[in-house]
Amino acid sequence: MSGDRKDDHVRLAAAQQAAGPRVNGFDDVTFVHHALDGIDADRVSLHTELAGTRLPLPFYINAMTGGSEMTGAVNRDLAIAARETGVAIASGSVSIALGDPDVAPTFRVLRDENPDGFVMANLGVERSADDALRAVELLDADALQVHVNAVQETVMPEGSRSFSKWPASLERIVAAVDVPVIVKEVGFGLSARTLQRLADIGVAYADVSGNGGTDFVRVENERRPRRDYAYLEGWGQSAVACLLDAPAAAPELLASGGVRSPLDVARALALGARGVGVSGSFLSVVLDGGAEALRERISDWAMHLTSLLALLGAEDLAALRSTDVVVGGATAEFCAARGVDLSALAQRTLGRSSNVR
Repeated sequence: MSGDRKDDHVRLAAAQQAAGPRVNGFDDVTFVHHALDGIDADRVSLHTELAGTRLPLPFYINAMTGGSEMTGAVNRDLAIAARETGVAIASGSVSIALGDPDVAPTFRVLRDENPDGFVMANLGVERSADDALRAVELLDADALQVHVNAVQETVMPEGSRSFSKWPASLERIVAAVDVPVIVKEVGFGLSARTLQRLADIGVAYADVSGNGGTDFVRVENERRPRRDYAYLEGWGQSAVACLLDAPAAAPELLASGGVRSPLDVARALALGARGVGVSGSFLSVVLDGGAEALRERISDWAMHLTSLLALLGAEDLAALRSTDVVVGGATAEFCAARGVDLSALAQRTLGRSSNVR
């Protein structure tokens, strides 16, 4: 692992963002419009609880980067924007800092610039429990994201091809750390089977992190001399599909992967996510305009999300989860194949009032 690789990841992820928004699973989700259901926007609360902590906004800056001079500067701007808006923030994988203390400040800046904020450290599932403790200590972290990324590792030129020990490693990490552990994919989705296994291990929180956003098959394939893994682009399930397919016993769910707008945030929250992570959409903003531009973007998203909840007649996130939602397209086909009944989602408000037809 090297700082050059970290810089490559940011450059290639930014290039995907520059190509424009991608159609993804969120486009299969439509709110049923009830023209007289709206409420006053000043009645809306966006507060949520993330990994046991009450936060003012239900979306957050998800894991991105760190490990080089350039990415350290990006993290500084991300941290300033988080501090000034109150959103939670996650680091990129700190593995490189555990082996090279010289790059630790490129991650530590997330806490230094945001001393009172909710900060999540991030580490790969294959690392030891001791490494997990060190990662939490490095950022004085409020939670630890543990990423699972078998698809990325498969395509990564220097990636691992040994995955069988991951469940046992994860179990040791969960037992060792004294902060909440959030297991997340890196853009390929967490299936119902995986979510059940996480629950059985004792994981309390999971970010389904579906496809449709930054595609790490594309990122890593661009780093291969022959670019011979292009056929895996688009692998996995969307965040929407994962939320709908999740078992009743799943950990508390967060969602990320392809979140392009406040509407996508509202869609994920309406389908059961307790928080929504945003990476690529915010990365392009901070690269172009720094911390101030991202602060303005986050503030705009908060205002727009408030307006959307008012339009839908939802005073808070619990009420948003009771709004009528229709799911179509490829997501509906996926759910049909998986035996997921979508009809109840479109009729959640029926029976609330005798005047409803």
